[in-house]
Amino acid sequence: MQRGYAVFTSKVMEFRTQVTIGKPTFFIEPCEEMLFVGSCFADAIGQRFRQETFPATVNPFGVMYNPASILHTVQRLAGDTSAASPTAPCVAFLTLGTNHVYRLKETGEIVDNCEKRPQTLFQEEELSVDQCADYLRQSIALLREMNPAVQVVLTVSPIRYRKYGYHENQLSKATLLLAVQEIVSHSSLFTLHSSLSYFPAYEIVMDELRDYRFYAADMLHPSDQAVEYIWERLVDTYFSQTAKDFLVEWRPLKQALAHKPFNADSAEYRAFHEQTLAKVAELKKKYPHLAL
Repeated sequence: MQRGYAVFTSKVMEFRTQVTIGKPTFFIEPCEEMLFVGSCFADAIGQRFRQETFPATVNPFGVMYNPASILHTVQRLAGDTSAASPTAPCVAFLTLGTNHVYRLKETGEIVDNCEKRPQTLFQEEELSVDQCADYLRQSIALLREMNPAVQVVLTVSPIRYRKYGYHENQLSKATLLLAVQEIVSHSSLFTLHSSLSYFPAYEIVMDELRDYRFYAADMLHPSDQAVEYIWERLVDTYFSQTAKDFLVEWRPLKQALAHKPFNADSAEYRAFHEQTLAKVAELKKKYPHLAL
């Protein structure tokens, strides 16, 4: 080697960390029945599944922020015997937002929505790690009564709760994370056909997308771009190759159906629309459970 010349390596500098996601024990197949219960982050991801024509039930009784309220939704679903009751899900996402609950002083029950009643009627409490874990166990047990082969995915919402204070928000998230770890780490919850896993949505936002450009205008909720990135990581982790292929097939049809013509009465648009509907019909033959 000649003197005076520096030796450079080809190593590329990394400017962000990437969360490692463990390989799941199951894969989501095209058009499977889905259930999303939890914080408004569950709403965002559940609606994304709906956009991809998955039959998804998303917070049927409203947004549920804490483990006790999530259990209340699952209990109502399990006890609903009406004809309109949703089909037992193949995959259920339970998204925890906070460990704070509000208890009605008159009855002692934890309420899911204060319904704008006077704050003096309620007592605010913080659930412990053990209490959060117990509510989750009950929810999972009920889901497995509905469908013994259900796959359950737990997540912690990355949405920040400013009203508690930012330090208290972190303590709340830590409580939820510890409760989830307690549940996931115990193999007794696993069965032959059903499994339980954790998807690190919270960590993805905190460690990968740690920049305010990935937050909405309120600086608390993830932006649409952040939700889309989380969706991509979720697809990469949980979708089977068949499901990924389905998304590729569906994408151009979704774009065509969303197209807003300048002149809807033109012969060109009518021909385009009829051609699109014909392609949708063919896709339905291939995927009979397409939610269209």
